[in-house]
Amino acid sequence: MDYGSETLAALVKAFTRLPGIGTKTAQRLALFVLRSRNEEAETLGQLLLALREKVRFCDTCGSITESEECAICKDPGRNQELICVVEEPQDVLTIERTGRYKGRYHVLHGVLSPIDGITPEKLNLAALESRVRGGKVKEVIVATNPTVEGDTTALYITKSLTASGVTVTRLARGLPMGGTLEFADDSTLVKAIECREKL
Repeated sequence: MDYGSETLAALVKAFTRLPGIGTKTAQRLALFVLRSRNEEAETLGQLLLALREKVRFCDTCGSITESEECAICKDPGRNQELICVVEEPQDVLTIERTGRYKGRYHVLHGVLSPIDGITPEKLNLAALESRVRGGKVKEVIVATNPTVEGDTTALYITKSLTASGVTVTRLARGLPMGGTLEFADDSTLVKAIECREKL
């Protein structure tokens, strides 16, 4: 599309490379930046550069931090016997938002997908096994997404940790709060029946 400016066109194209951003949203963002005061645009640019320079992944769990260890790993009040394994750093933020989980985390940075060339060596799995071998961990909660790849990864983790003697659990699946049976798909309904609990 001809925007009348190669720079604007390049910025729109750059925004469309961001996850979940289509062409229309990219255009709105680019035009917002164009209309912004110079200070706002400069601040945005500086923050993007600072993000790349300062933010990194925790040496222990793989979550987001600006130091060697994240705040959760440093927190002595967190339960060291409990590790929740998630696919991506944003999953840590999602679980933390509930305010109910008080253990630690381990971020895989993806899931197993042989078709896409993602093998165990390409994920943060060796570090998980090392943490479990450290002796303090008693339970590993696998919180990968309920997809074929997520389930494959969960099975791999379970098998790889069997010899360690830790308990490996999986997040329950089923009907969402406020949902109705009428609109539940068959797979969700089957899991809800299988993962039923005593009242």
